[in-house]
Amino acid sequence: MKTISPHAALVYVMVVVSAADGQMSERELKTIGELTRKLPAFRDFDHDRLLTLAQDCSAILQEDDGLEAVLGLVRDALPAPLRETAYWLALELALTDHRVAIEEVRVIDTLRHALGIDRLVAAALERGARARFQVS
Repeated sequence: MKTISPHAALVYVMVVVSAADGQMSERELKTIGELTRKLPAFRDFDHDRLLTLAQDCSAILQEDDGLEAVLGLVRDALPAPLRETAYWLALELALTDHRVAIEEVRVIDTLRHALGIDRLVAAALERGARARFQVS
């Protein structure tokens, strides 16, 4: 069975959410790049691999049961402390273009179940992500 690194798993999460509505917007791609440069979870990440990882994830998503395959890889690659980080990254990507498509909601819910994120923890992360994008 193929395995991926925790960095790759976090990138895969962002790609899955970005691609959920059938298109990856320029804003979403920019957000992925910014998050991989800023967050401590990506401290030792080789940014030259970002495009390759995104393409690898996209290729898996094109296969039969691709989403389940990607989520299995993500679940196996992420240590428990990074699972909440992965969920938060999914929320950030979904909110990037200031609208959340129903397909993104479904993918995020599937991700929550795959990673075993508690409902209360998920609600707190969701509220925090929404608050970050509020405008007056």
